[in-house]
Amino acid sequence: MSSVKIECVASEGYRIGESPVWDEKESALLCVDITGRKVCRWSSVTKQVQAISVDAPVSSVALRKSGGYVITLGTRFAALKWNEQLVTTITHVDKDKPNNRFNDGKVDPAGRYFAGTMAEEIRPAVLERHQGSLYSLLSDLSVVKHFDQVDISNGLDWSLDHKTFFYIDSLSYSVDAFDYDLQTGKIGNRRSICKLEKEESIPDGMCIDTEGKLWVACYDGGRVIRLDPETGKRLQTVKLPVDKTTSCCFGGKDYSEMYVTSASDGMDKEWLSRQPQAGGIFKITGLGVKGVPPYPFAG
Repeated sequence: MSSVKIECVASEGYRIGESPVWDEKESALLCVDITGRKVCRWSSVTKQVQAISVDAPVSSVALRKSGGYVITLGTRFAALKWNEQLVTTITHVDKDKPNNRFNDGKVDPAGRYFAGTMAEEIRPAVLERHQGSLYSLLSDLSVVKHFDQVDISNGLDWSLDHKTFFYIDSLSYSVDAFDYDLQTGKIGNRRSICKLEKEESIPDGMCIDTEGKLWVACYDGGRVIRLDPETGKRLQTVKLPVDKTTSCCFGGKDYSEMYVTSASDGMDKEWLSRQPQAGGIFKITGLGVKGVPPYPFAG
């Protein structure tokens, strides 16, 4: 193994940093601060962070084929034009659940934007159960609902052959797999491929590497773990200097760097004084594996 190095590249103190996505065109990392209501972009060239404030909790961001980005905002799918700082609503979900908001989202290899909802938290990971659903936004801007009864809709990604969809509903402490039909976007045959131990803490965001292994950020666990989806075995653990690690993605010139977002919500003064980088963005190098470039939304 090469030597793993962890560096805080942006100590922004995000309340809930989430949804890291590499934007190759800009040589930049996109992410959001959900409760801080900001979409952020860290430039690997200037090392500066730009942020656009929005009018609701913003939980994920994705590239868009036609330019700009798409985001999940409150219970809306929306478009974001970065330079104009312009947000336009595409469509609403969960209209009958005013207490809900979107959480994590990601685009599939065919350009569909998958994202799930959850009830607004009373405090971190404490909320009304079974209120969320998983949706996908199609290129014609219509929405498909895949299933409901979700607690905290979280990490998602697809296998390298695109035949399996991986998904995390955080409070189940499980990484699940579904059969995936790339042509239709339909999912089925849900099964658990890995149960996390309670002390590993809550599985949150997730990404896949070019060897087909999954990386899962463990919220309150201060780590990302590498899992073999075939066996459910843990292959590697990378500890971070903050407890509330939320999500991860690969980026950099050749997708050999891992970026990890974190949160500071729910931490008191004493806890924050011990972890001054809470809510920062971290770069991990030397993992010896590469990731898969993100897919852009086709609509």
